[in-house]
Formats: sequence, structure tokens, C-alpha cells
Amino acid sequence: MLTFVDTLEALTRIRPAMKDFFLTEAAIDSRQVIPGGLFVAFRGERVDGHNFVGQAFKKGALAALIEHEIEGNYTTLDVRNGLPAVDFNALQPPVCLLVPNTLTALQQLAAYWRRRLNLRVIGITGSVGKSTTKEAIAQVLSQRYKTLKSLANLNNEIGLPLNVLRLTPGHQAAVLEMGFYVLGEIAQLCEIALPQVGVLTNIGTVHAERAGSQEIIAQGKGELVEALPPAPEGVAVLNYDDPYVRRMRERTRARVFYYGMSPEADLWADEVQGLGLEGIRFRLHYKKESLYLRVPMIGRHSVETALRAAAVGLVEHLTWDEIIRGLQESQTQLRLSAVRARNGALVIDDTYNAAPESTLAALNLLEEMSGRKVAVLGDMLELGQYEREGHQKVGMRAAQVADVLVTLGPRARIIAEAARKAGMKKSAILEYDDIQAVIEWLKQNLTAEDAVLVKGSHGLRMDRIVAALEAS
Repeated sequence: MLTFVDTLEALTRIRPAMKDFFLTEAAIDSRQVIPGGLFVAFRGERVDGHNFVGQAFKKGALAALIEHEIEGNYTTLDVRNGLPAVDFNALQPPVCLLVPNTLTALQQLAAYWRRRLNLRVIGITGSVGKSTTKEAIAQVLSQRYKTLKSLANLNNEIGLPLNVLRLTPGHQAAVLEMGFYVLGEIAQLCEIALPQVGVLTNIGTVHAERAGSQEIIAQGKGELVEALPPAPEGVAVLNYDDPYVRRMRERTRARVFYYGMSPEADLWADEVQGLGLEGIRFRLHYKKESLYLRVPMIGRHSVETALRAAAVGLVEHLTWDEIIRGLQESQTQLRLSAVRARNGALVIDDTYNAAPESTLAALNLLEEMSGRKVAVLGDMLELGQYEREGHQKVGMRAAQVADVLVTLGPRARIIAEAARKAGMKKSAILEYDDIQAVIEWLKQNLTAEDAVLVKGSHGLRMDRIVAALEAS
């Protein structure tokens, strides 16, 4: 576990002799501080964390990183220009550490701590499926190794260092998500985390509005494989079915392990059968081995998640028994759940976010359901130049799957338009711009035999639709 002296050494490169104390974990929100923690005060656009240092200390924090002096009778060490000349033996927590920039200090501390630990780090990136992949891989690795996984979606320049600081010398593996918004971001995260294994899920169009194009997204995501150490220590686990990912072989010195649905991959699957909410069944192929598996992952697309987890298990020398047990114990559907409306209709809640790839996968799941199929689809945001094409693809698939299509938002009208052109009856398509109108239509028209998919970008807050149906 990280100590206060470790923190001073990380920030000043000098290790003072003093009575040391442990720091449990770091937090940037005073409400999330736990006893013995380190509080990092950020100056945000709306809230200045420096105003909450006192609250963090009341909750048990023993140290805080700050950028300027704060009010209160707190011991403050100015470490902006090295270790100050003070009596460290007389130092008692809580202590404020004054640094030039708290974000830089947090990253510096995480990089220092990672280098003190002997463990395997698995980095995961991609446009869709990072979180479910993280959960599945962690479940598989935990069959043998003490494994830490990223909390929630803490996968950026702040979240990843916070996760690294949760590591202890007892951990043998860490599974860390790495998000992408701008070029250079994943390279910076890799410099902190030092992954030996990199897992690439796919290159989609989500965030293309900021990145610009799929080519730029691929360039940024590929920074993960570029950062891996050479083989045999480094291993790039790549999606053979995605041409952008498959070509990343040329950008890494690590050993490449392909997974996918093609026999050309090192690990591949076929005979995939969706079992609705009961999971999936498929046949797995590796070298001369062939295994039939049934796992509790929802939707046929989840076979890719299972392949990634199995691939990492093989790379990390787990047995098939360990890998299969981990897959069968895995509960990866963090953001997708099925609930019953008050009238008995089955509601598939996939409202956390939406991209063309994930929405098509959700429609495939809806297709496996029995009864009348109702797709409630909202705008997909941040698609940039792929906005029209992405919504059209979803509309064409919705026409094949859904008996009724309900759209929400101006962009989702492109979905409706594409569904009509694909042959869906005009009377089966309803277009709304007001979420309350969608709720009222569903309340009045759903029956106990219906299966309803609700999906759209987080900004539309379509979770309110699910909440209203449960309460109605």
C-alpha cells in the first residue's frame, strides 16, 4: 500500500526519514474519501476542490494535494521546488502537499507507484465493449491471480491514475480501461500504467465528432499496442474481424494474438446461438482444440467479449478449466438489464449510451426475444461525419427486427426514414421529439407479451422512460 513517504519521494525524488503512514486510496471527490485516503483538490469549471479539503480531512483523509494555500489550521508542505527543510519526525497528519499542478502530481504519483509493483497490467481500449471486456477478463484472471480492475468508467487522465493508486503489492494483475478523445492520450496513460498486454475491441464511429474520423480514432487507439514491450513480454490481443484493428500488427513489437469469428484468428468461434436473457452458446477453437461453451452473457455479440477474456487467459497461462469457470461466472452486462413494466412487458434497458455498433448489437438481442418487438431508439450523439450513415444503418436493421419503431430526437428521425425505405410500414413507425410523449404512448400501447428495447445516447436520459414504465 502506498505510504506518505512514497508520495514525498514521488513528488520530490527525495525519501525523507520519518515515521511513515499508509494512504489507502486517492479521491477527487470529498464525498468519496475513505479513512486514511489521499484527497486531490482539482479546480474545475464549476467547483474548486480546494474548498472541500477540510471536509475530506473530516472524513479521514490523511493527506491532500493542493495548488494554493487554503484556509484552516492545517500543516502544509511546499514541495514545488523539492523537499522543504522541516522536522519530519514532528510531522503529524493530516498534511497538505502544495504542488504546481494537482493533476500532474496525481499522474506522477501513479507512475511512481506502478513502477514499484511487480504485476501484469492488461490495458483495454476500443470504441465499444471496453467495460464488459474489462469485467470478463478480470473474472477470468481472478481464477488464479489476485486481480484489480478499473472502477466504473475511470479510464481517462484522472481516472486511470486513481485506479493505479488502488493497487497493493499483493496484486498480481490489473485490468485497466483506457479511453480516447485526443491523440496522445492513450500514450500518456500507457506511460503511467506500463501495460504488458493490450486488448483492442474495435474501431467504431463513437466520438468521431471530436476525433474527426475512424482513421484518427484508429491512430489514437493504436497507441496502446505501440506502448507494449517487445515479445515475449508484450502481447497485443487484436480483433481479426476489424480491419482497422487487424492492421495494428504493423505498429507493435509485441507478440500478436488474434481473436475473432474467422478461422484465420488464433482463437475463434462459430455456431453462435443467442439464448435471449439466458445467455449464449458457441463453439470455441484454439489450435487443435474445440470446445462447446454456454456462458451467461446476453446477446450474440457477447461472443467477442468471451473471446477477448479467453485470449487473455491463454496469454497469461491459465488452464481451460480456469478460463471456462471465469467465463461462466462472469456477469458483464453492467449497462444492460432487463426489467418488467407494471403491465408485464419485458423492457431491455440499454440506456447508458449508444453508438451504431452497440445499437445494432442491441437490436440483435431484441430479435431473440419472443412476442411483439418494440424498438425505442433515440439520437446517437458525437458521430461527426458518420452521423447520417450510422443512423441509417440502425434504421435498416430496425426494419428487419422490430414490429414497432419509436424514435426520439431529431437525429433519430434518420432511423425512422431509413426503416421506411427498408420496407417497414409507416403505421409501425412513430417519431417524437418529446420524451414524455414517448412514455405516454408506451404506457397506453404496451402489452404483457411485448419485448421493448430502449436505447439512446446518455444525453437524452432515456433511463427516464424505463423508470416511468416500471412505476406505471
